[in-house]
Amino acid sequence: MSTATQSDRYRLNAQAPSQSPGLHVAVRKKLNSSLELNVEFTVQPGINILFGPSGAGKTSLLDCIAGLAKPNAGRLSISGRIFFDSANRVDVPVTKRNIGYVFQDLALFPHVNVEANVGYGLSSLSRAERKARVAQTLESIGIDSLAHRRPSELSGGERQRVALARALVTRPSILLLDEPLAALDLPVRMKIADDLRRSLQSSAISVLYVTHSRDEVFMLGEHLLVLERGRIIAEGTPHRVLSAPRGETVAQLAGFENIFDATVTSIHEDRGTMTCRVGMSQSSPVELETPLVRSEAGDHLRVGVSAGDILLATEKPAGLSARNILRGKLLSLNQRDAIIVARIDCGIEFAAHLTLGARDSLGLAPGREVWVIVKTHSCHLLTK
Repeated sequence: MSTATQSDRYRLNAQAPSQSPGLHVAVRKKLNSSLELNVEFTVQPGINILFGPSGAGKTSLLDCIAGLAKPNAGRLSISGRIFFDSANRVDVPVTKRNIGYVFQDLALFPHVNVEANVGYGLSSLSRAERKARVAQTLESIGIDSLAHRRPSELSGGERQRVALARALVTRPSILLLDEPLAALDLPVRMKIADDLRRSLQSSAISVLYVTHSRDEVFMLGEHLLVLERGRIIAEGTPHRVLSAPRGETVAQLAGFENIFDATVTSIHEDRGTMTCRVGMSQSSPVELETPLVRSEAGDHLRVGVSAGDILLATEKPAGLSARNILRGKLLSLNQRDAIIVARIDCGIEFAAHLTLGARDSLGLAPGREVWVIVKTHSCHLLTK
């Protein structure tokens, strides 16, 4: 985490914008005795999501970009303007980088109103220019009616919007957002995410947005970077990276609730599939047909299946195109918001997601015999 003072944070928004957006990062920084941040990537205008587990180095990376933390080595530039270059001893101070940063704790001044909070970084403008710029920004975010309220008089969602307005009012060259919606309920989070997407849609600004929420990834993201233990392990569109993950870490982040050890037992090149024995049991093996990958019989792999891709039936189905139909016993049903999480023992334990209506119409209850149905292409082969 950054050790910057609160005043350092506010100075992030104090300078005039550069000519055009675009960020290139190639930095290395020792975070602790066992973890080093070592990344290289380029982000273009639009909302770029930085996704990864806690402790992966996401906030440390934002702090390096903002100038609140100093890399051990590397180079940072925005639209060709170099902010940090260890080889040439360049390290532009926070106040000169023109970077907007919305922190997890928001860091609003409690003793002044919204208008003053948002206008803090505009000291170089005249009073009339500052007032007009603030009014325009508040209106664009949809919070102009809150201008004279103090932070203590605002809801959590309103405070998030004020923090966003303060970051945008200076027209920064790049915008950094560190889990800005994490403390909000899902409906409020999605509403603000939609406001944010619309606010930035017509802008040429590059945004680097840290989140743990898959909902926010798909709601906001145009480009996705997955960070694990200080390294970028996957990159691309959210749909490409998360819908068909190749690595186990990405599969877990993407919500693939079922990940199993597997051994290839046979190859079916003529139909583009292979059969894998899943789980550890030798006496009653469970087999799944999966897509064909470059592999041989006897190879050890991991198979991931999303709980949302599993169907349940109370009678053995016939005449289906799905190749994997497994008999099992329903172990438990747990409700999470509008989703039912079912756990089924088929020799290996599956998690499946159902609607409330599906649970009721099928008359499901723990102990009932069911059939688990998994399409071949819902089985994703993963690397560890």
